[in-house]
Amino acid sequence: MSREEIVEKINHFLVEEFEVDGDDIQPDANLKDTLGLDSLDYVDLVVSIESNFGVKLVEVDFVGIVSFQNFYDLIENKLKVKV
Repeated sequence: MSREEIVEKINHFLVEEFEVDGDDIQPDANLKDTLGLDSLDYVDLVVSIESNFGVKLVEVDFVGIVSFQNFYDLIENKLKVKV
């Protein structure tokens, strides 16, 4: 899966499941602030990633994840390890 496909898939389910405006999803934007995430929302995010990409995320994976760019990098790296 290409980087562009990863970004497109992530953005699509964020718009659908987290009801965020797609225009607000920018690589440098703050993930938590843009999505309005609380601790339960992180659980939903992890479940969404697992169902959409087949990779597992744990709490430590989110250390240092601030922007959407960081989040895309995380998923891309998880997918590379999975292969």
